[in-house]
Amino acid sequence: MLRVCAFVLFAAVAAVAVSSAFAHHSNVGYEVTKIITVTGVVKEFQWVNPHTWVILTVDEGKGAKVEWAAEGRAPGILLRAGWTRSSIKPGETVTIDMSPSKDGSKTAIIARVTKADGTILSNQPNLQ
Repeated sequence: MLRVCAFVLFAAVAAVAVSSAFAHHSNVGYEVTKIITVTGVVKEFQWVNPHTWVILTVDEGKGAKVEWAAEGRAPGILLRAGWTRSSIKPGETVTIDMSPSKDGSKTAIIARVTKADGTILSNQPNLQ
């Protein structure tokens, strides 16, 4: 009986861990086959696990401003791609190539960031 209880407990813990891992890493909410480009002023750069975030204020013309939330990769991955926690600063203008949310909200997942000086911040680690 003790073996059965131990096995059931182990199986339950394993199932929860696996399902959480798959749910967390899903990009199903984004149009990953579509890339849009948005230029705006950085309101906030969040260097946090499990994902970084760039909050951007974009001028949509005639004085209308909208806020975009762009999800980046984990800080550890971005470090290997050349980013640091100070790569993007509030107040600077950046252009973000990103895949928009399927639900039409102003949320997207970052493909790359181009700073005003032309510096490109890729989301792919530099493995050289």
